[in-house]
Amino acid sequence: MHIVVLGAGALGGYFGLRFQEAGAKVTFLVREQKAIQLKEQGAMIHSIHGDYETHDATIVTDPQQIEDPEVVLISVKGYHLQGAMKQLRVLVNKGAYILPVLNGIEHLAKLQNELGKASILGGLSFIIATLNDKGHVEHSSDFHELIYGALEPEQEAICSKLDKLSNSANMTGKNSNNILLELWKKYMFINAFSGVTAVVDLPIGMIRQHNETFHIMLHLLSEMKTLANIYDVPITEQDVKEAWDKLNNLHDQATSSMHQDRRKGLTLELDHLHGGALRLAGAKGIDLPYTRAVYGMLQPFENLT
Repeated sequence: MHIVVLGAGALGGYFGLRFQEAGAKVTFLVREQKAIQLKEQGAMIHSIHGDYETHDATIVTDPQQIEDPEVVLISVKGYHLQGAMKQLRVLVNKGAYILPVLNGIEHLAKLQNELGKASILGGLSFIIATLNDKGHVEHSSDFHELIYGALEPEQEAICSKLDKLSNSANMTGKNSNNILLELWKKYMFINAFSGVTAVVDLPIGMIRQHNETFHIMLHLLSEMKTLANIYDVPITEQDVKEAWDKLNNLHDQATSSMHQDRRKGLTLELDHLHGGALRLAGAKGIDLPYTRAVYGMLQPFENLT
């Protein structure tokens, strides 16, 4: 199976290398500067589940160089998605399916509108990873889960093929028969986790020591359940409980990518995540006061670069 990884950040780098480790053909489509780093430093995963290193990664900077792509794993930040559309269109025209592993939900409609519904799969991941100064992936969570699924009936075959590959790789792969529900459950979780860790500038362990602060996450989970239900996505109280339990069980130093970006002074995915939730809520005439508060408190840090 030929997997194209658009970008080689922590998430794309991790799953792309795990696919390569399992025997897949993997091509990394990256910018010039990243291509130079990969050629000089190699590509590597440091993980409690096992390290993996290669100096033979296939690296290109032009999608026209890629032949017979099957699945394009795209894990760019939400604010970079529009800039990737031209490259994605080239790959779709070559027959590829697009597997977006982005936080949030609005990107699905954007991709479907620009590239066609038939080409867009549903996808998400659960992993905590970052890049070190060599551009190598530092995986720091017990979990490394990639979830994918068909949004259209004709996509079942490619999802089954991807599932076979994932199940042979050093990761947890899942072919979901209700990927929209999975996407909304992740959206619910990440809005709570990223919002509060970024606002208070602390990892989850220190937040849990302060009950009132920690319970803001529970209010955010509840707001996202309400929003999903209004859009006919059947998130339940049990789903909220499971997300809450997951927050309780993360290791003390666990934190979100948004919090890491705030620490580094990088652009935040605030508009894509919390802003998106507020837009969806506004379209249905409801308010999400905790989500709005998080959005307001993080806006001064959204675009510091």
